Amino acid sequence: MQIIATVVFAVAILHTFSVKIFDYLARVRPRHAGVWHLLGEVEVVFGFWALVMVVTMFFASGSAAAIDYVDSRNFTEPMFVFAIMVIAGTRPILQTARALVRRLANLIPLPGSMGVFLVVLTLVPLFGSFITEPAAMTLAAMILASSLYNRNISNRLRYATLGLLFVNISIGGTLTSFAAPPVLMVAGAWDWDVAFMLSHFGWKAAIAVVVNAVGVMLVFRRELAGLSPSLEAVGKPVPAILVAIQLALLAGVVVFAHHAALFMGIFLLFLGIANAYERHYDRLILREALLVSFFLAGLVVLGGMQQWWLQPLLEGMSADQVFFGAAALTAITDNAALTYLGSLVEGLSDGFKYALVAGAVTGGGLTIIANAPNPAGISILRGHFDDDSVSPIGLLLGALPPTIIAALAFWFL
Repeated sequence: MQIIATVVFAVAILHTFSVKIFDYLARVRPRHAGVWHLLGEVEVVFGFWALVMVVTMFFASGSAAAIDYVDSRNFTEPMFVFAIMVIAGTRPILQTARALVRRLANLIPLPGSMGVFLVVLTLVPLFGSFITEPAAMTLAAMILASSLYNRNISNRLRYATLGLLFVNISIGGTLTSFAAPPVLMVAGAWDWDVAFMLSHFGWKAAIAVVVNAVGVMLVFRRELAGLSPSLEAVGKPVPAILVAIQLALLAGVVVFAHHAALFMGIFLLFLGIANAYERHYDRLILREALLVSFFLAGLVVLGGMQQWWLQPLLEGMSADQVFFGAAALTAITDNAALTYLGSLVEGLSDGFKYALVAGAVTGGGLTIIANAPNPAGISILRGHFDDDSVSPIGLLLGALPPTIIAALAFWFL
C-alpha cells in the first residue's frame, strides 16, 4: 500500500505540472469541458488523487484499514487555513491593511508603485510571523491583486512577483515558533521558543526578505516606476467598531490555531456577523478557501504514506546535505511534512535540526505544494495569468533567485 501511495503521490505531482493540458482539453472537447476544467484546477489535484488512493485502499486493504487511516490523519491545518483565509480576505481587514501599506509607502521616496511593492513584499511576509503565514499570504495576495496584478504588467513581473511572494512568506514566518507550518511541526519536540527562533532564524530571514524585495524591485524599477500607486479603499469605509471586532476574531483564530473546535466556533461567529452586516462585506472567498483546504487535506492524506522513503533519506544525510536536500525535496512535498518526519528521528544534532528546518523554509516558494500557504496565493492570483492558470515552470523560475538569496542568508550568516 505504501508503494501504491507513493506512485499515486508521484502522479499527483506530475498532474500539478500538467494542468494546462486539461485546460486545452476543455477547449477542444467541450462535451466534457466540466470534467477537464475540474482536473485543470491545481487546488483539486491532491484532493482528487487522495480520493483515488483511499478508494484503492478500500479494495486492497479493506474498508476498516482505509477508514482507520483517514481517521488517523490530522486535518486541523486545512481547517485553519480555510478559516483564516476567509476572515483575512474581508473588506474590514483589507481596508486596514491597505491603509497601513499606503501610509508606509508614502514615507518611502520612491516613484510610481515601487514603494507599495517594497512594503507589501517585505512587511506583510514578516508580519506573517505574528498573524500566521496563511493570513499573511491572503492579505499580500489580495493587495497585490488589486494594486499590481490588475494593471497592464509584463508576464515576467507577474511570475517574479509571485515567486518572491512565496519565498518571502515561507521564510518571513520564522521570527516566531508558531506561524510557519514547518517550524510549528518541530517547535514543541525540540523546545524551540520565540527567543530561539529570533536568534537563529528570524534576523537572517528578515535580511533575506528585504534583499529579495529590493532586488526584484530594482530589476523591474522602470516598469514599477511607470505605474501610479493604486491602494484606494475598495467599497465604502467600514465602521471602526466593526473593524475592531473583525481584528479580534482574526486574533482569536490565530491564538487557537491548534484547536479546531475553538477556531471553527469563532469562524461561525464571524459568519453570523458578516451576514448581519452584509453591507460592510464584499463577497466572502469561500470557494477559494475551500479549494485550498481540499488541496491541503489531500496532501495530508497522500503525505502520510511517504514516511517509508523520506525518513531513511533524511537519516542518511549530513547537516550540509540535509540543508540542500530539504530545500530540493520540499519542492515535491510539503515542507512541514519534511520537518515533521525529522522530529520523529531520535538523536539528531543541533546542526542537523537547524539545517533541516532552514532548508525546508528556503525551498518553500519553488512550487505550489512546497509550503501550505502557497495554494492560497495561487487561488487568489491565478485569474491574472494567461488562461487563468499559473505555469509551474514560470513559478519555479520566478522563485529561484530569491530562494538562492534565502539559502545564502541561512547558510552563511
